[in-house]
Amino acid sequence: MSRSLQPPNVINIEDLRRAARRRLPRVVFDYVDRGAEAELTLRANCRAFEAVTFRPRCAVATSTCDLRTTAVGTPLSMPLILAPVGSSRLMYPRGEEAAASAAGAAGIAYTLSTLSGCCLEDVAAASKGPVWYQLYLVGGRDCALSAIERARTAGFSALVVTIDTPVSGLRERDLRNGVKELLTPKLGPMLPFLNQFLTKPRWLASFLADGGLMKFPNVVVPGEGPMLYADVGTALEQSVVSWPDLYWIREAWRGPIVVKGVHTGDDARRAVDAGANALVVSNHGGRQLDGVAPTLRVLPEVLASVGDRIEVLLDGGIRRGSDIAKALCLGARAVLVGRAYAYGLGAAGGAGVARSIEILRTDLIRTLKLLGCASTAELDRSYVDVPADWLATTVA
Repeated sequence: MSRSLQPPNVINIEDLRRAARRRLPRVVFDYVDRGAEAELTLRANCRAFEAVTFRPRCAVATSTCDLRTTAVGTPLSMPLILAPVGSSRLMYPRGEEAAASAAGAAGIAYTLSTLSGCCLEDVAAASKGPVWYQLYLVGGRDCALSAIERARTAGFSALVVTIDTPVSGLRERDLRNGVKELLTPKLGPMLPFLNQFLTKPRWLASFLADGGLMKFPNVVVPGEGPMLYADVGTALEQSVVSWPDLYWIREAWRGPIVVKGVHTGDDARRAVDAGANALVVSNHGGRQLDGVAPTLRVLPEVLASVGDRIEVLLDGGIRRGSDIAKALCLGARAVLVGRAYAYGLGAAGGAGVARSIEILRTDLIRTLKLLGCASTAELDRSYVDVPADWLATTVA
């Protein structure tokens, strides 16, 4: 790994964020970094971890720590999964393949977005570890069924169905950076925004060498071919996932299904009723409905509603290994991270993703040792203090 990714240059995820900001055009960096509307939920996701404090067991010798776990039958070297991040190929050439390769080398799962720039078969081949496929219904049911069959044939071991995108959230930075104008075929509207690319010549050269503006090769519309990189918001609005869809999706997939985007105990129970094998407490990283509660705050309600009937995962706001430990203490089976590894990808490709995973792993081991806990499996509520009002919600 490059010395530029090692201390003292890169010590934490925030250092990778700064490195990504230096390398990427503003429009690409803000796509990764920013959230919806006033970004209240984006900030709250991170701040929620500050409200939970540790209760360590001191004078306990923990020479080694066991981080191993499973999620929907998938063995993981640590309770960490790389979340789906659409358009990763904009951040680095063959970005999805680079991230999948780094995840596989670390013994954790990588989740490929439907809206990716690399063929799902190539991503599966790039990883030596487990790969999951995240499903949007863009392109319609026939298009989704084709992608499901391709994913099963390629060896994806779980299907992640995202349910919180009936429309795309209002990401104001994208509008200010000219995303719409940059996607138009007309040069005139583009001109005020092109300087973002010209000031990042190394990124621009690699972007052009990788084929320039990508298509979505896993959204193959019958009679039209791969979907063009265009107005994703319109495509999502035309392909809303509803609970009845889970039944035909489950029949088509015939494997583990993870429902991602659960905010409430009611929806958690509906995921159980629909036959999901796991759910992800997620608000899309604060990129969809602004003003919803942070995911860590919602986690106790969701767990109280489903008990041990389904595996519960969590994403949103995780930047340190101590954040992972807090989520596990509150009952999450494992966590998904998006921005934490996307910053690494934007900064240095696969090496940056590997460094982000290494940072989180080292952080988590150090946290366990300081807690006097020998394994992530032993973490429970007794290791943390939680605000009383988080636990006040009762579920009928």
